[in-house]
Amino acid sequence: MRAAEVSYRNELGQVIPRDELTEMNKDSRARLERILLLVGRLVLAGIFLYAAYAKMRPQPGMPWAVGSIRVSLSLFAMGVDSYQMLPPWAVSPLAHLLPPFEFVLGLWILSGIGLRYAALVASLLLTGFFSAMVRAYVLHLGISCGCFGPGEQIGPKRLVEEGLEFLPLAFAVTIGAFLMNRKARDT
Repeated sequence: MRAAEVSYRNELGQVIPRDELTEMNKDSRARLERILLLVGRLVLAGIFLYAAYAKMRPQPGMPWAVGSIRVSLSLFAMGVDSYQMLPPWAVSPLAHLLPPFEFVLGLWILSGIGLRYAALVASLLLTGFFSAMVRAYVLHLGISCGCFGPGEQIGPKRLVEEGLEFLPLAFAVTIGAFLMNRKARDT
């Protein structure tokens, strides 16, 4: 074996040829990519599942029942209306459909089935939410975000959290899912 071909000596002093080392690095890298995609997928799914739960959970002192969930969704509708983006007739249907949609999307991401498309939908949805929040902040609406139920007002802190935590995660999972699918097709 020529010196140019030798890349590494292991702890036992055995020479490992460059092509074997490259193959080991590829396997390690592929395993790391799968682990990172799994972790990102679980966190992204958790975000959507918790957001849905926070919007649908009954108000304090109310039991879990259809009526109490309707009350919570009606309160969420008031938050949606405060963004001043929708005509009055569209506010209630959107507010009553969005949390169950977030729940289903969270389950879809969690399942990993069609992950490319689930992550793409999540990225688009989070981009829309972020755009609405930026618009509300620029217009000085002084409203509650409504992201995880009532309470957190839109401000620089919330915009940074959404823009630097949730969006990059969604984009990373989307890109990772598309790349993993491409690699699977190529092999």
